[in-house]
Amino acid sequence: MKYKLKQKIILLILITGLFLARANSLLAKDSAGESAKFRNHFKGKEENLTSKNLYLKKWAIRSVLERYKSPLIEEVDNFILACVTYNFDCYLLPSIAGLESSFGLFVYPNSYNPFGWGGGRIIFSSWAEAIDKVAFGLKNNYINQGASNIWSIGIIYSESPTWASRIDWFMSEFKNEENKIKLFLEKNSVKL
Repeated sequence: MKYKLKQKIILLILITGLFLARANSLLAKDSAGESAKFRNHFKGKEENLTSKNLYLKKWAIRSVLERYKSPLIEEVDNFILACVTYNFDCYLLPSIAGLESSFGLFVYPNSYNPFGWGGGRIIFSSWAEAIDKVAFGLKNNYINQGASNIWSIGIIYSESPTWASRIDWFMSEFKNEENKIKLFLEKNSVKL
């Protein structure tokens, strides 16, 4: 009995150590250049996101995309850039990609269109272009026209009456991941 308990404790210590090492490496990488790049880009723009909140959102998006083995994993900065540039929820675009293409896993070949934009038949030259063009389209053709939440966007975006509730589920997944990260950082006294 004591042997199994010792094994569990050792395993828990190893997992915690690996998670802390990963967290510290992400923090070091981001503080060395990424956050400065974001601060300079967002300077003078109206947004209600702090650097800390952007970092948490970035980490949450990365974590969820890793879990799904998404080809969009290298586009996390572009998701953050789009949400700040076009002033909408940072989890909206990744959630649409989650619903429409399982985070880019199932798209028309070489279309780089994880959003189902144009019925999925519009072809982009890269994931980055798709993220920017769809963010621009959402802002100008939906949000600026009065579609202020996923429910009113869904009526226009999709024929499915369940689109908005499914997007809401994905957005909750990102928010839950962000809350787990916050809790982990607080428990381990890690400051951003």
